Amino acid sequence: MYHHAFSLKFHSFSPHYALSLSNFSTQSPNPLLPNFPPFARVPNVSSSLCLRCRSSAADVSPVRYADGSSSIGSLGDTGGIVVAEKPIDVATLGNLCVDIVLSVHELPPPSREERKALMDELSLSPPDKKYWEAGGNCNMAIAAARLGLHCVAIGHVGDEIYGEFLLDVLHEEGIGTVALDEGTNAKDTSSFCETLICWVLVDPLQRHGFCSRADFKEEPAFSWITDLSDEVKMAIRQSKVLFCNGYDFDDFCPSFIMSTIDYASKVGTAIFFDPGPRGKSLSKGTPDERQALAHFLRMSDVLLLTSEEAEALTGIRNPVKAGQEILRNGKGTKWVIVKMGAKGSILVTKSSVSVAPAFKVEVVDTVGCGDSFVAAIALGYICNMPLVNTLTIANAVGAATAMGCGAGRNVAKRHQVVDLMKGSKLNDEEKFFEQLLAENSESPRINLLSKGMIKDGSNKQQIETISMEKVVSELLAELELGRCCVKASS
Repeated sequence: MYHHAFSLKFHSFSPHYALSLSNFSTQSPNPLLPNFPPFARVPNVSSSLCLRCRSSAADVSPVRYADGSSSIGSLGDTGGIVVAEKPIDVATLGNLCVDIVLSVHELPPPSREERKALMDELSLSPPDKKYWEAGGNCNMAIAAARLGLHCVAIGHVGDEIYGEFLLDVLHEEGIGTVALDEGTNAKDTSSFCETLICWVLVDPLQRHGFCSRADFKEEPAFSWITDLSDEVKMAIRQSKVLFCNGYDFDDFCPSFIMSTIDYASKVGTAIFFDPGPRGKSLSKGTPDERQALAHFLRMSDVLLLTSEEAEALTGIRNPVKAGQEILRNGKGTKWVIVKMGAKGSILVTKSSVSVAPAFKVEVVDTVGCGDSFVAAIALGYICNMPLVNTLTIANAVGAATAMGCGAGRNVAKRHQVVDLMKGSKLNDEEKFFEQLLAENSESPRINLLSKGMIKDGSNKQQIETISMEKVVSELLAELELGRCCVKASS
């Protein structure tokens, strides 16, 4: 059984803090995306940067949905994923918002009343557009699109200046949009329908405070959305991956979220879930919220957690053992990914454990790093990359995002990722990895990205050390050639 408790706190970051997170840049015509009705914008997607998927007959085996069409979700021989053809690579669910990023002398006060008063004061008039940025799941969608993935954002956007701004940004990044509320009736045309705004307040130590109207509502912002329209079902059905995070609970009722997960599972779309900071409150929330959280943990194909979150869920401090426990409790869980900040990241499957140290970078801003990381993980999943390569590219893209300021359109650029790869500067965590491996003597095969810190025979386990030089050369070859790996159809 899971233990429900998450840790949420503000963080300050040292100069060499290295993340395990992700993104890039691309754009080319994509005639294979389906035609969606209004709100739905499905623009051209470019391909200045793409990676090549493995698509030999040995890699892809025909699978079928319950309704007879093809599906995804089978495990390859090495724990990689065999992905059947669907025209959309990644769909994001909800959490479409505009971030307004402001520098402040101190973070928002803890008192609910004081925070509400601060937000009301900030909201009196729209700030200059130079402070606006696409936020929420837009970060993941932009990161994924820049990696060459064909993306659709599913959610609600209001018919006002903020909504128009958000749609324009997504369109410019080559991301399609599908209205979740198509055919539904809102209670009114004001607060229930307006675009969500998140005030991102940054103090001199680069710590972040967040404030939005969702923090002060007794029910989700769009609780009136109760059913999936045919257009939304089509978008989910035609997507390889549906990405959800804990902030979806700020948008939608738990029952709606659960029904969406069930539909995605039914039509063979892989479910990615990152509970994020909302995990803490969800684990202590209403019975319906706790049930929906448990449903996510059971039904997701890929779970992404920080080491603190993994420990809170399982009561197990060791991240590898915690990941293995989560796998055992999942119904169809294939990957559990544990993000360990400056140490790196771990990918646990039923047959292996893969470990990749983090890149060493000068951190400017960590907003959007986790979303970027997920985008690269989705790329590795869809393209059936070697697991260590998947972690390495995710670490690199996340670290590159941390080197910039803000998220949205400020996520990592291709040249930054290439430079990080070429530099191959990793944080030195030799003692950490030695202890981690020693504590998991009964673990299955371990794949370790190594810069020479671990010697063969250091323990009794089956450890395959994979050189950083080899992994980087493979990834750089793909990045610099710019070959599109993500084919919308065969």
